[in-house]
Formats: sequence, structure tokens, C-alpha cells
Amino acid sequence: MSLRRIYNEVKGMKVKELPNYLKPMFSMNYVKQTVQRGLDNYHAKYIQTSSFDPVYHVCIGGMIFSYLVALPEERRHLEHQQHAKEHGH
Repeated sequence: MSLRRIYNEVKGMKVKELPNYLKPMFSMNYVKQTVQRGLDNYHAKYIQTSSFDPVYHVCIGGMIFSYLVALPEERRHLEHQQHAKEHGH
């Protein structure tokens, strides 16, 4: 379900009706079905067509993951460098 569709449906609701509308979307069964549907769509769009895009997705995902893993250490280095600069080292 796209966010635009959810927004359009929620836009016309009263606040009291909102929890009853959203609660089923956060059930474990609904989440599993949504993830499975997304994986099936991905498989049909990229895997069945012998597209090279999944290789790009893995490479880009790996780069993003490695950046996020290294980010805290880089921030510590930058803070230490800034601290040293402020104190004249």
C-alpha cells in the first residue's frame, strides 16, 4: 500500500477512527504478507527478467552499510581533531 493511498484514506477520517484503521497494518501477519508481496514483486521485476540491477543493489547496499558502520568512528576522529585544534595541539 503506497503512502499516498494511506494519506488519502486517512485524510477523510476522524481522529477516533484512526487507531482502528492503522492497528491491523501493524500486525505481524500483515507485515509478513506485505514483505512477501514486495519480495515477489522484486523477483518478478528483476530476477525473472535476468536483469543486472540486483548486482547494483547489492553493491550500493554494501557501500551504504559500510559507511554507516564506519560513521561513528569517523565522527570520533573529527571531534578529536576539532578538540585538538581548539586547544592548540
